[in-house]
Amino acid sequence: MANHKSAEKRIRANRAKYLTNKYQMKTARTFIKRFKTATEKAEILDLFKKVSGMIDKLAKKGIIHKNNAANKKSKLAKHLNVKTQA
Repeated sequence: MANHKSAEKRIRANRAKYLTNKYQMKTARTFIKRFKTATEKAEILDLFKKVSGMIDKLAKKGIIHKNNAANKKSKLAKHLNVKTQA
């Protein structure tokens, strides 16, 4: 248990940030799954724009590493090309 007031505040702040980051990651994962299961071409393109923006925001805020974001976007782009060609 924390012995100083500042340490207690840090614990509270870290918990709040953790919950925010967790919510944003979960939302992004949900949209990625929705993108992968989409069937209509217009919906796929719309979701790709939305998901890539979400991933960029996660990287910008430091929730995920920028290389991880680039890797995720690359995989989604490959998935997009396969879905739109078929």
